[in-house]
Amino acid sequence: MRVVVGEGKIKDKIMDQHCVLVLLNETLFFLFCSVFVKQCIHFLSSFCRSRPTFPEKLFFCQAKFAESGVDGSFSLRVVSPTLLAAEKEEAKAVLTLFLKKQGLSKAFAARTINKSDLFIDHLVSRLHSVHKSRYLVGRELTTLEIRDALIPYLETLHEEYGNILVELVENFPNAPVKEKPVAQVSPSHPTVDSKKLKAVSRMSEEGPEGDLRPQVLYLIELGMDLERIKLITRKFPAFAYYSLEGKIKPVVEFLLDLGVPKSDIPVILTKRPQLCGISLSENLIPTMIFLEDLGVDKKQWAKVIYRFPALLTYSRQKLKSTVDFLYEMGLSAESIGKILTRCPNIISYSVEDKLRPTAEYFRSLGVDIPVLLQRCPQILGLSIEANLKPVTEFFIERGFRMEEIGIMISRYGALYTFSLKENLIPKWEFFLTMDYDKSELVKFPQYFGYSLEERIKPRYARVKECGVTVLLNQVLSISSCNFDKTLNKKMKKMLSEEGSTDSNGKG
Repeated sequence: MRVVVGEGKIKDKIMDQHCVLVLLNETLFFLFCSVFVKQCIHFLSSFCRSRPTFPEKLFFCQAKFAESGVDGSFSLRVVSPTLLAAEKEEAKAVLTLFLKKQGLSKAFAARTINKSDLFIDHLVSRLHSVHKSRYLVGRELTTLEIRDALIPYLETLHEEYGNILVELVENFPNAPVKEKPVAQVSPSHPTVDSKKLKAVSRMSEEGPEGDLRPQVLYLIELGMDLERIKLITRKFPAFAYYSLEGKIKPVVEFLLDLGVPKSDIPVILTKRPQLCGISLSENLIPTMIFLEDLGVDKKQWAKVIYRFPALLTYSRQKLKSTVDFLYEMGLSAESIGKILTRCPNIISYSVEDKLRPTAEYFRSLGVDIPVLLQRCPQILGLSIEANLKPVTEFFIERGFRMEEIGIMISRYGALYTFSLKENLIPKWEFFLTMDYDKSELVKFPQYFGYSLEERIKPRYARVKECGVTVLLNQVLSISSCNFDKTLNKKMKKMLSEEGSTDSNGKG
């Protein structure tokens, strides 16, 4: 009995252990299923949140592709944190202005902005997508350019979302539920395109008597044709709604009074139609006075505006930051004024992302930066990787020392603005056929600035034909008349020396 009882207890114990194991396995399986289900729910939730809802279908995917740089386009990584922060502030300002125009109070708009960090990031991505070519060359956008890029997009969203736009802004990227389903919007942005078409159509409309609008007739009188006016309007649709007497005519007459030729007005307005939307008394004139105080020659305004009309649309802070940098580089106030007059678009380059790194690169080559800036200020707008380094490597590979390259740049800053394939390589190959040592190029790097077919080859052929020796700079730099005189003088001297040698030989 004891044995039986003992066996029964053992069996009971084994059964109990088995039940515990079964229960434990069931519990573990339940926990596993629970975790798995939660993971699935989390994945689906994340997937749904990450789906490109409108407005992301319009631009967010483009921004992501831009970040990856897969298609060779602009990468957001090249934008400095400082510039990115400034652009976010600009985007906030544009969004605030837009919300207030929709009837929201200043306080309500401010509260919305404080909840819209992700949407602000999205606006900046949109900005980079639209103006990626500008960022590639290191140019900062003006406030007006930022506004022109973002306002049409915000208007598109407002038309799509109406009164629940604020909800979209605060909950981005999760689009709010609308009463009607979201229509699929193609990448061509039909709403924006329709606005452009409407604006262009407005400029082509004829009145009851068959006449075009007064502002169109005025622009045609200035020398524009209707196609150019349409081109400006497609580029900047708001131009179609500028009044003749209130906006266009006052700015045009102001430019004419500055000495801008009438024939230059179409070019200026094509480059920068936004000028007509800027207040003369509150913006244009004060900005010009500010620039004159910085050294811009007031007698040269006509040329300055023609070269770079966008200059008048930059903030004073932006203008001052560039001028401070030029002072830092060792330039005098007079020199800075001349640079801003000759090359006003230097203002468009970012100091920290473009001007300073490029100056440091040239300094590493032993270049005198103040001299370089005075001779060729536009060179600081070039890309170090795409433009400068390839040219440096070109000369190093051909036996020039770094010191010699620095001397060449200091003497002729434009040297680095030339194309390797179209300019430097073919001219170097021809130089190898000439009877000059490469040290002549260190003395006269301007050689690369002359036309190979129209100047270098014909002039050198004349020298060879005459059988004389002429310095490289004399072959190319002097006028045709003086070149002929130089050759005749060299030939007479050569003949005289030959005659003297012959007479001495006979004696």
